[in-house]
Amino acid sequence: MKLDKNTMLLYAVTDRTWLGDRSLADQVEDTLKGGATFIQLREKDLDFDDFVKEAQAIKKLTDAYKIPFVINDAVEVALAVDADGVHVGQDDIDAGELRKRIGDKIIGVSADTVELALKAEADGADYIGVGAIYSTATKMDAEVVAFETIAAICQAVSIPVVAIGGLNETNIHTLTGTGVDGVALVSAIFAKADIISATQELRSLSEAMTRS
Repeated sequence: MKLDKNTMLLYAVTDRTWLGDRSLADQVEDTLKGGATFIQLREKDLDFDDFVKEAQAIKKLTDAYKIPFVINDAVEVALAVDADGVHVGQDDIDAGELRKRIGDKIIGVSADTVELALKAEADGADYIGVGAIYSTATKMDAEVVAFETIAAICQAVSIPVVAIGGLNETNIHTLTGTGVDGVALVSAIFAKADIISATQELRSLSEAMTRS
């Protein structure tokens, strides 16, 4: 799966909180219809078999739309469904060890300092996730990253950088000039009643931000 800066424009991170009577695959398909450029499946409570079943359903969609699909943390699930890659945090397996396990698949690494971002790149990461940009209920323990740090990370690494944490339609524009290649969003997409329209708006805002 090809990975470039345009892939980061609208990076959707799943969350089952707002499913209601819908399936997660249904919601993911809506965000793909709306123009999502990347999908990360994030699950903390599913057992292995249910996780794999869900990942298989979503991979069928991302394959159809030719959009990269990575799984957060769960390396064995990613391998079981032949996902395009894995995203890991600083408390998970490091990129170098992960590369040995998943071969040439996509590796994303969360980093909130220039040093960590440079290490991730040196260890073989394909992209960096920087955050939290704003405080977020999705990850209560995340520290807010200064805009100067975001810009410094973008200057320091040669791989794509996506910003995450508390971003929505009201504040994406504040990233203008930082150098980020796009935004990773959770509730700004999946909490909305009309996911297709929300995704369309968010993608337009991300495109305007990255091109300014």
